[in-house]
Amino acid sequence: MTLQEQRAQAVGDLIGRVRAIESKEGVSRASLDRIKAELIALASRSELFPEAHFANVPGRAGTIYHLAEDTDGRFALYGSAGVPGKAQPPHNHTTWASIAGVYGDEHNVFYERTDGGEMAGEGKLRKTHELTIRRGTACAMLPDDFHTIEVTGGKASLHLHLYGRTLEDLPDRIGFPSSTGGKVARFMAKPEIYCTRIEAHELRALASADGEVAILDVREEGVHARGHLLLATSAPLSHLELRIGRLVPRLATRIVLVDDDEQLAQRAARVLRRLGYRDLHVLAGGNAAWKAAGYELYSGVHVPSKAFGEYVEQHDGTPRIAAAELKAKLDAGEDLVVLDSRPMNEYRVMSIPGALDCPGAELVYRVHQAAPDPKTLVVVNCAGRTRSIIGAQSLINAGIPNKVVALKNGTMGWHLAGLKLEHGQTRTAQAPSGNALEKARKAAAKVAERFSIRSLTLKELEKLKGETGRTLYIFDIRSPEEYAAGHMPGSLSAPGGQLIQATDTYAAVRGARIALVDDDGVRATMTASWLVQMGWPEVLVVENAVLDSRVPVHPHAAPDCPTISVRNLEPEDVLVLDFATSLQYRAGHIPGAFFAIRSRLPSHLHSLGSAPVVCTSPDGVLARHAAADLGQLLGREVRALEGGTGAWSAAGLLLEKGETRMLEPPEDVYYKPYDQKSQIEAAMQDYLQWEVALLEQIRRDPDCRFREFPAR
Repeated sequence: MTLQEQRAQAVGDLIGRVRAIESKEGVSRASLDRIKAELIALASRSELFPEAHFANVPGRAGTIYHLAEDTDGRFALYGSAGVPGKAQPPHNHTTWASIAGVYGDEHNVFYERTDGGEMAGEGKLRKTHELTIRRGTACAMLPDDFHTIEVTGGKASLHLHLYGRTLEDLPDRIGFPSSTGGKVARFMAKPEIYCTRIEAHELRALASADGEVAILDVREEGVHARGHLLLATSAPLSHLELRIGRLVPRLATRIVLVDDDEQLAQRAARVLRRLGYRDLHVLAGGNAAWKAAGYELYSGVHVPSKAFGEYVEQHDGTPRIAAAELKAKLDAGEDLVVLDSRPMNEYRVMSIPGALDCPGAELVYRVHQAAPDPKTLVVVNCAGRTRSIIGAQSLINAGIPNKVVALKNGTMGWHLAGLKLEHGQTRTAQAPSGNALEKARKAAAKVAERFSIRSLTLKELEKLKGETGRTLYIFDIRSPEEYAAGHMPGSLSAPGGQLIQATDTYAAVRGARIALVDDDGVRATMTASWLVQMGWPEVLVVENAVLDSRVPVHPHAAPDCPTISVRNLEPEDVLVLDFATSLQYRAGHIPGAFFAIRSRLPSHLHSLGSAPVVCTSPDGVLARHAAADLGQLLGREVRALEGGTGAWSAAGLLLEKGETRMLEPPEDVYYKPYDQKSQIEAAMQDYLQWEVALLEQIRRDPDCRFREFPAR
């Protein structure tokens, strides 16, 4: 059991006993004495509260760390760290409270209010007693008791503070300027609560264990791509509320937040705590501390999936064909079919001449229809390497009689060879029927046997849903169009090829269960076979799924904020901030709008001036979050554009193109080689070399858990 698990168990046991005391005895001096004794017992276990986990934030006199809190805000426990000189004036709590020492000295002076509240805006205090709280001692206070605190002695301190209600919901607390009273003031109405820290070596042990953990990199995706932990999922703070429900569906999941210097991670922890997540930790020292500990950092995105593709090519010996050789075969009219394993939106951008779109999970399902003659050569391509390799090896693993090869380096390799690509095509490989469908099912059955893919009845699935101690992802791996037409309740759209290509985009919880849904048994089985090889411990295929729901999963309720319609928006009269991705902004934005990144708004408050501010985003949802944030920061009304930039465009209004007004550099998203504005060929070469080099890097990383299966 890790230190974090031991502490969580001890804290949970304490809260349970305290809850029982309050329930049985109510709130009185006597019951608080019993609660105080329980808190002393926990605080005396100082090994559970190492200073590295509760370090005082540099430049601050004190830091409050969150340890526990019921879902309704009751029974909240904090670790209060401080340095000598930390002090607070006389204040109350409006709920019962107890303080016990872990290490260091915290001197408390206690008061009662003597004016009876009869003096409007003022009050009088009388000192009752004082106590220096250190290890083995504690105090307890009723809601209307007042006290001061001061860290004394020559070293830092840590004390456990237990309250009947969360500090973040005590709006009526008051304080006085002196020990005799004076003018009443609101006390700590919005306390800044921090999340406990975890050191690099502890996170490495946690990632290597068998339990569940989600490691979330809360920097912008473009920054994430410069260097990140292997198992870190990109979950930018700017979009966190919109994505977290899908990435981490179980509120009790252990989450570790990662950034450069802990600042973004601590902000993210506050967001997640408001959403109900409780088992939160921040990587102490961020990425730099991970690297300093001698552990690997990776550039790029979707690294586990990309590295897996390279591993498969080497381990399975996936055959390939160079662009020039394929071009010669096409020119000679040889019997072959090129299947592009990317989704249609990518295929339309660029494709090999004559290729048919056939996304990864569809290959075994559709190949017998696309290439019914066993003599036909089947070539699988993508933009680069991963999906070409996985797609070709899928067909080989399925045992189709045709010769199968992957196009080396995909459409990038084709372009770099000086060959012409097609653009705007919509050709697709047709769905199988009759004998072709039966062949696909038999091929998938062989794959299921080889990789020990377990099927799951609907009754068994319902049982798994009820196991609240484990995360369960239910992914519908059919096309987005099929999903929209009807899907299993509670399932998420995750087209199979993309799920393997970018697994971290869909499943952030390491060690979670994954249940896959389709309507034919082929696509789910093939996808499951790859997830098992990637190291996911429990991957299941749902039998006889009922696909009749159109209800969205994890519907997102945007915050209330003032809005403005497209009809009433006059861009020249307001400051328009656009929270689209930089790529979307470049493609088209409201004339005069500025590109902005939500998480970085605090650094621009001084430059926004006094003009009315309107926030927009492609569909208006993120804009509402940004408007709510900015309204609080500025202390004035900030509006969101109803329907966002999409509504502006739908109204027939013109868009401005280019990076015209950038409040931030375009580092919010990862730029693919063909997203670059110049030196595209060099970017392609760099990207392809990066993919190949991943194999050597992951060999040094114990967090990589690819599984080997005997060849057949």
